[in-house]
Formats: sequence, C-alpha cells, structure tokens
Amino acid sequence: MKQNASPMDHALALAEQAANAGEVPVGAVIMRNGELVAAERNRMRELGDPTAHAELMAIRAALAAVGAQRLADCDLYVTLEPCTMCAGAIAHAKIRRLYYAADDPKGGAVESGVRFFAQPTCHHAPEVIAGLGERRAADMLKAFFVARR
Repeated sequence: MKQNASPMDHALALAEQAANAGEVPVGAVIMRNGELVAAERNRMRELGDPTAHAELMAIRAALAAVGAQRLADCDLYVTLEPCTMCAGAIAHAKIRRLYYAADDPKGGAVESGVRFFAQPTCHHAPEVIAGLGERRAADMLKAFFVARR
C-alpha cells in the first residue's frame, strides 16, 4: 500500500488493475489494527473461477495471513457493494466493519437486493459504511462497461 494512501484508495488502485486485466474493476483490502492484512482484486476471468471475487480472494488471503478461522477484528474495504455470495462470506468470517464505495442496484446484497445482513438467518452483520470513494468507483465501473459495449 502506498504511504499515506487510505485503505479505500488502495482498493481503488486494485480495481484499476482489475480493469486493466479485463476484469470487472473491483478491489478489496482487509485491515487489522491499522495494518494491511490482505489486498486483492477480481480474478474471475484470470482464474476461470466465478467465485474469485475481490472480497473472497481478500478474505482467503487474510485468513491465511492471520492464521485464524474468523476475522472479527478486521475491516473490509471494497469498491463495490458486495453480492449475496460475498455478503455470506463476510458474515461467516465475522468481519467487524464493511466499507464499500459504489452501490450495486443490480447485484448488490447489502443495501440493495436481498439485504443479506438484515435477514433473520444472517448469523453476523458487520457495521456497514457505504459511499466511501463512491464517485471514483462508479466512474471506473461505468467506463469499464461502456468500453465493452
């Protein structure tokens, strides 16, 4: 992570890397006690794996880095509202706090769609802070999809 860059700035830089690699521009960073634990980007095309979302890749890397089964003292920064699959993983990993940039009205599951964390079957709901870096993330996503049409 660049010195003086916020975790969301780092996630946005990873999203740019994803776009440059032909992936949907999403980046994710996991922080613990102010320290970077994991940083990933979407890799679905690269790995031929529909589950290789930035959030899942970051959660896997963070679990390996801290040697634990849960991330209860960690915060996740991601450039796009997580989908249902990623929201489920966030809940199971017991992430303390979720920061996300752009809303995803079509595929999001936090404030949009199924509102996963508000469901009675959800075992853990992180504190959610939306809109951090929203303009930059939304512009990057729009540019990515316009270029593919």
